Amino acid sequence: MKTDIEPTSSAAGSPSKVKTRSTGRAGDKIFLGLSRGSGIALLVIMAAIAAFLTYRAAIAISKDEANFLTTFEWNTGTSPMRFGIAVLAYGTVVSSIIAMVIAVPVAVGIALFISHYAPRRLATPVAYVIDLLAAVPSIVYGLWGALFLVPHLTGLYTWFDDYLGWTGIFSYQGGAARSLFTVGILLAIMILPIVTSVSREVFRQVPKMHEEAALALGATRWEVIRMSVLPFGRSGIISASMLGLGRALGETMAVATVLSPNFLIETSLLDPGGGTFAQNIASRFKEAGNDGRDALISSGLVLFVITLLVNGAARMIIARRKEYSGTAA
Repeated sequence: MKTDIEPTSSAAGSPSKVKTRSTGRAGDKIFLGLSRGSGIALLVIMAAIAAFLTYRAAIAISKDEANFLTTFEWNTGTSPMRFGIAVLAYGTVVSSIIAMVIAVPVAVGIALFISHYAPRRLATPVAYVIDLLAAVPSIVYGLWGALFLVPHLTGLYTWFDDYLGWTGIFSYQGGAARSLFTVGILLAIMILPIVTSVSREVFRQVPKMHEEAALALGATRWEVIRMSVLPFGRSGIISASMLGLGRALGETMAVATVLSPNFLIETSLLDPGGGTFAQNIASRFKEAGNDGRDALISSGLVLFVITLLVNGAARMIIARRKEYSGTAA
């Protein structure tokens, strides 16, 4: 009698491998075709986006009289055009790093509190509120940041200048707090729900037997979390962080509302200046001509590549560590 599952064992005593075959049913064939078609369609769409961005970027860069990677200027309204992405790359990376440094520890702490510390009657509404924050539109965050966050950060900026101004990174010259540091704080608030939600669901999947075994050996609650929960959920934390970083890199309206951009790289994070790829595209696209739009598309291609590299690096980190990816024997 033919079966669909044929177990095979190795002579070396390694775990048996299971070989599966299609049942030949019409539903299975349809589902397989739809799944395969969806995967192929996704690859085709990504390739089409990359091809479009590359084509338009090549047109713009061919007309650029400056170095595209190192120029601190964006002038596409005159001929010849001179534009570069140095300031935009710096602003995008720095604001995203600030957001990640602030948001990830807080999000992991909230996720641990909800999943392992808070009683159910408290954990449920807190989780519900955190999930609701993810549904708030970006422009609402931007308006809140411009009207509330910026005025109330002046005191914090002054404190930084008094105690850390000697570093040069946190020196403050006065004025409105419309800087990359403010953008980083706002982005941290925006990505907090994503990182928290994913981390919370991962922590809930930790086998109860692992936690109970640690408790039976006399471990405290923190030791249980450190030895059982965090190692198990490490790949989930990395994935959640990459999702949050993806939103931070591409955030547009909130950054455009809060930041006072200029094409200068300031030593201090508290001084107005800098810019991001998404903010620059949103603020200049409407009034740009054909060549100017091609230039903006070229900066969009750089952001596209950065996002792919970040996600690829995250996948490599998980794949290289078997205990992260769940493939360990």
